[in-house]
Amino acid sequence: MLLISGMDAPDKRIPQHRNVIKAAKNSGVKKIVYTSIQGAEEGTAFSPIVQSNRQTEQDVIDSGLDWVIGRNGIYIEPDVEYIDSYIQEGGIRNCAGDSKCGYTTRAELAYAYAKMLIEDQHNSKIYNLHGEAITQYELADYLGNAFDADLTYTAISVEKFKEERIAELGEFIGTVVTGIYQGIKDGKSNNPSHYVEATGRAHQSWEDYFESVSPKSK
Repeated sequence: MLLISGMDAPDKRIPQHRNVIKAAKNSGVKKIVYTSIQGAEEGTAFSPIVQSNRQTEQDVIDSGLDWVIGRNGIYIEPDVEYIDSYIQEGGIRNCAGDSKCGYTTRAELAYAYAKMLIEDQHNSKIYNLHGEAITQYELADYLGNAFDADLTYTAISVEKFKEERIAELGEFIGTVVTGIYQGIKDGKSNNPSHYVEATGRAHQSWEDYFESVSPKSK
């Protein structure tokens, strides 16, 4: 069974996930594969969400069932979907600085979780699932090349980024997004990748991915 992390507040997710685990056991499920996340466990506004995932990881491990845990990298698709705004603004602007981030794609995660579900050699393993870690400067270059745009990256302070995100997204979402990028800045999204161990092949390269989404390849 694949248990996908809920979207509710962190303190509500934990009992919700426990209810799913209990129902799975009562229904005769033999194995749970949980979609967890990477990120800073302390010190950012995103940390309570990371902590709630860690608690569910432990609950899955303690369930008595076979288990596998995937800690997802950050989805790269939202940056592609935001390309019009990046072009209008002339580039990417956030508080990640020159730290690297282990991004991934939904398609690569789907492939990994399919393997983790059906192959028993993954049981009792925790995998970081992401591709080659890149900086925001590299991300801007990839996007610029793919969409034939002159994009740069501008690093700003955590405080300034939070102010801008709250103005655009509201208090809750703006604060959480700031916490994600603060975690990148602090190196919490630059972890060893276990994608090859989980799937038996390399994660899609960023050169290949950005070529696939480029209008020039259509």
